[in-house]
Amino acid sequence: MRKLVIAAIMLAVPLAVFALYAARAHMPSMMTAQMEAGARNNIPHPLAQNMRSGMRHEMQDHSRHGFSSTQAPAMPGQNAFGAIQEIVGLLEADPETDWSKVDLEALRQHLIDMNDVILKAVATESPVKGGIEATITGTGRTVGAIQRMVPAHANELNKMNGWSANAEALPDGVRLTVTAANPAQATRIRGLGFIGLMVSGAHHQPHHLAMAKGEFVHAHN
Repeated sequence: MRKLVIAAIMLAVPLAVFALYAARAHMPSMMTAQMEAGARNNIPHPLAQNMRSGMRHEMQDHSRHGFSSTQAPAMPGQNAFGAIQEIVGLLEADPETDWSKVDLEALRQHLIDMNDVILKAVATESPVKGGIEATITGTGRTVGAIQRMVPAHANELNKMNGWSANAEALPDGVRLTVTAANPAQATRIRGLGFIGLMVSGAHHQPHHLAMAKGEFVHAHN
């Protein structure tokens, strides 16, 4: 009896192993058939969902690391270049643009003035009653840039917040005095200082467009 049991076990084991291998070999074709049947009936197979999820994750991971083929640089690389590029875009989008009057070189010269005043001029500030007095000086081309920009901007400051602005020409620059009768505004003027006052107001951008259209020009000697 014991010999019969042992013989049965020895016969059953190879059969079980063969059945297991056969089932494993058949699984890919079964899954493929299930996936195809699911696709025909719009029923997503879990394996297909996992594959798509993995692909999406990989694409997102590449995108986070700068590998997306749809990305493009946004910065122009240089501020003056970008400012002129923006104006050109506005001119091209406006069907009323008179290209015979367009003067982008005037705008370029003005942007050079802005660069000289902001980065090369020397500004010395001192408090006065109701505000500040700033002496802005420079050398070479910067002197002309100061004398073109600061008086023109003083005219704009006179329209803001009850301020009073006066620009006095100097041999090497301009003396700018800005005051206000309101003590809170006087404190604000002192807090802004020369550079803060120069960037105050929203008139720069319209002026740039007007310059490009040939409608507004700072004289350049």
